[in-house]
Amino acid sequence: MRKTIFLLICVLGSLNTSKAQDSTEVQSYALSLQEAITYGLENSYDAKNAYTDVEIALKQKWEIIAQGLPQISGEVTYQNQFIQPTSFIPAVVFDPSAAPGDFIPVQFSQKQNASAVATWNQLIFDGSYIVGVQSAKTLLQISENAKVKTDLEVKQAIIEAYGNVLLAQESVAILQKNIETVNKNLNDTQKIFENGLGEEEDVEQLQITALNLESQLNSTVRQLAIAYDMLKLTLGIPIDSKLVVTDALEDLTMQYYDLNLLARDINPEKNIDYRIAEDQANLAETEVKLEKSKALPTLSAYVNYGAAGASNSFTFLSDEQRYFEQSILGVSLSVPIFSSGMRAARTAQKELAYKQSLEDLERARNQVKLEIASARNDYQFALDNFATQEKNLDLAERIENKNSIKFFEGIASSFELSEAQTQLYQAQQDYLQAMYEVIANKAALEKVLDTSVYKPKED
Repeated sequence: MRKTIFLLICVLGSLNTSKAQDSTEVQSYALSLQEAITYGLENSYDAKNAYTDVEIALKQKWEIIAQGLPQISGEVTYQNQFIQPTSFIPAVVFDPSAAPGDFIPVQFSQKQNASAVATWNQLIFDGSYIVGVQSAKTLLQISENAKVKTDLEVKQAIIEAYGNVLLAQESVAILQKNIETVNKNLNDTQKIFENGLGEEEDVEQLQITALNLESQLNSTVRQLAIAYDMLKLTLGIPIDSKLVVTDALEDLTMQYYDLNLLARDINPEKNIDYRIAEDQANLAETEVKLEKSKALPTLSAYVNYGAAGASNSFTFLSDEQRYFEQSILGVSLSVPIFSSGMRAARTAQKELAYKQSLEDLERARNQVKLEIASARNDYQFALDNFATQEKNLDLAERIENKNSIKFFEGIASSFELSEAQTQLYQAQQDYLQAMYEVIANKAALEKVLDTSVYKPKED
């Protein structure tokens, strides 16, 4: 028996251990840019919070609508009077011969009593309720457009973060290749110097170049780790998880090289920032109507029904307990008459706020036009700069190659070779940065040109 129990404990222990190992298992992800965008729009912290805001607005809308629907409430009361109240009745009521001033103590109520009442309330007319429903619909629209804006921002942030990872990766690869080349040149130059055919300065110059490249590589490797963490954070992936990007920087740049996008234009009123400003103006207008509606009368009706019983002992669950019914039908009319100018002052405030919102709306229209023009200009420059940096890189490679040949032939100095190498390394980084700018600026232009509307999640 003891052996059986021991074996059972061992089995359970192994199961718990395996569960603990599974819970601590590091998740792995391998994502293309499009897969990253799809994942981030569902799982990023900002996207999920924005969706929750929409759900909250839906509940708030129903909360306001429900105020105009029937309201039913119930109340059950039980009382046990440990010391019953006593009333004093003049004695002459019971005995005409009693002396004036004499009283007889009487207890009218039973020691215990219970009652149950159900009440039905119905709002018939309330101007503020009608306006409140309109306001709830506007607030829902605001939250839905805010969700759209958040998704656009999340998408742009993912593209930029993904591009930064690719940029850092390519920088690491190029630096490693440059270090390999410089170390080979350094070894060759060292042998030439040892054979008495070169200057020590040539060796030292290449050593400086190699050390600088090693320092840049170490820094870029750290930047790559940070870039990965930023991408994970943007996607809503745990920082300690493993993530691999499957796209290449150059391939992605070609995908994002789109001259047709420069000719695309939209009505500024379809831009999400304008629509949000329009929602705010509509809400301000609704608040004006709400203040004006408070001067209207309010009409409601109610019906209640109940029963009450009393007893000196707890017999309320007995079939013999007598209950006495009661019911009331009522109508309530509330009419605002005079508020000493308070309602007028509040209405005036809301009207001024509405006027401000119209000014903000016009500013939003012009701001959207400016943002589109600016984003289009930035993207055009990115495309032009990419072509320029591609040519510069080709020239820098040719210049570095010529100076390398001249150096080992004894025609060029180590300083000239170092200058050519520095120029090449800068051209490489400029080219990589130009590719990233094409991707990032297209994402920015697509964001301001986007006309997406909110689409509820399918169950």
